[in-house]
Amino acid sequence: MARFSILTRSTAMALCLPGTAALADLTSADVWSDWKAYMTSAGYQVSANEATSGGTLTVTDLNMSIQFAEDEAEGAASIAMEALRFVEQGDGSVSIELPAQTSVDVIMTPEAGDSATFSINFDQTDPVMNATGEPGDLTYEYSASAAAMAMSGLTIDGVPVPEDIATVSFALSDLAYTVQTTVGDLRTLKQDMSVAGVNYDVAFTDPAGEGKFKLVGAMQGIAMDGSGVLPLDSDPQDMNAMLSAGLDFDGTFTSNGGNYELTFNGPEGSGTANSTSEGGEISITMDTGGLNYGVQQRNVDFNMLITEFPLPLSISAAKIGTSLMMPLQKSSDPQDFGIEVLLSDFTMSDMIWGLFDPAGQLPRDPASLLVDLSGQAKVLFNFLDPTQAAILEQTGATPGELNALTLNALELDAAGAKLTGEGAFTFDNSDLVTFDGMPRPLGGIDLNLVGGNGLLDKLVGMGLVPEDQAMGARMMMGLFAVPGDAPDTLNSRIEVNPEGHVLANGQRIR
Repeated sequence: MARFSILTRSTAMALCLPGTAALADLTSADVWSDWKAYMTSAGYQVSANEATSGGTLTVTDLNMSIQFAEDEAEGAASIAMEALRFVEQGDGSVSIELPAQTSVDVIMTPEAGDSATFSINFDQTDPVMNATGEPGDLTYEYSASAAAMAMSGLTIDGVPVPEDIATVSFALSDLAYTVQTTVGDLRTLKQDMSVAGVNYDVAFTDPAGEGKFKLVGAMQGIAMDGSGVLPLDSDPQDMNAMLSAGLDFDGTFTSNGGNYELTFNGPEGSGTANSTSEGGEISITMDTGGLNYGVQQRNVDFNMLITEFPLPLSISAAKIGTSLMMPLQKSSDPQDFGIEVLLSDFTMSDMIWGLFDPAGQLPRDPASLLVDLSGQAKVLFNFLDPTQAAILEQTGATPGELNALTLNALELDAAGAKLTGEGAFTFDNSDLVTFDGMPRPLGGIDLNLVGGNGLLDKLVGMGLVPEDQAMGARMMMGLFAVPGDAPDTLNSRIEVNPEGHVLANGQRIR
């Protein structure tokens, strides 16, 4: 996946912006030479015809090709442009005249399964691009009133697939992109992008007539703000080497809202689904310290109707999000990791509630969930090194050691009950005996449950929980928890002491 992402990133830059490096003077020849140097460093083979007249350099029959790998598949892509013109403006800037249409031809060959070929046609309306600044410190500005991408010429194992069988298209409006670059030992980039709107249409039909799938949607107010550092000489196919050489990226993508409609049918059933949201955010940071990834959506509504279920499904949430922090490179020292899951003000339609609570015995207030975990671990191999990953898979070796785990927050509020908790443990990896192969923990966790017995009583009254199981649950709560000061409140502290004993509220249970 990492290698394929390099293809995506470098292809996008090739379609819209030339690479930038230290330029002796801001001339048309220098800009074109730098473009070639950047694409070559990204792993592309570049060929073209060049002609210079005055301050204008014209490039024709441009082709840039690359080999790539994605998981268990290999492939190749080539980018073709009929003509580019680099025009000196006489004021220290260079205008880059882009073709109205660019094509990308892709070949995918998996280790098992059918091979595929297809083209991506990229059309631009009124594209404008200019380069300004000083050599080694340049700014590129790009804009277009519209752009579109569409798949064409799909073949499976050499057999052409009719266009009505597979359709993929994207339409963008009011694009603006600015990138400032400084080149020294490394290439430093600062960039921002905005797109007024994106409409997409994806559809597939089984040639055997056993089903079809169609997804139509839109997003509004897309923006990106990011910065990064790129090594000049590292192999772009080796992300681990790129990280070691100084690769650093920090970007935030936001939108003001979106919607989609999905229809599908097949041997397993059919249905429709639609969703809307009022905006969201994706943030990504990657450097030698690891990967930080976060995604969040606001005010989400989702509806689904399927043939196997007699009632429409409708849910909504004020906020849905998750974040992940993980190290990527081997280290003899513990490194930070973390994960967070957030669900705020989650609600379901009365029809769904009515399936298991027709009498309305359970409170139907919005539910919320927060799980926030962090810790430290030793990573014993490089995640992005495919050679080490293959060895790990073959040998079954341990990928890492858990050193510490902290529950920063646990909050679950639903159906009239609320569970909260926090705590922390450290782990002794030299002792794998006390806990049967697990590193011996040391620390504790504090839990608080409000309304638990009341919820259990209602579940018994509704017939969802048998009385004998409810009795067993109450016995467990009595073993691990003690009553709190408020009614129907239970507190529990579970800890592991230095001797390896497990205690519940001071009483040894192991």
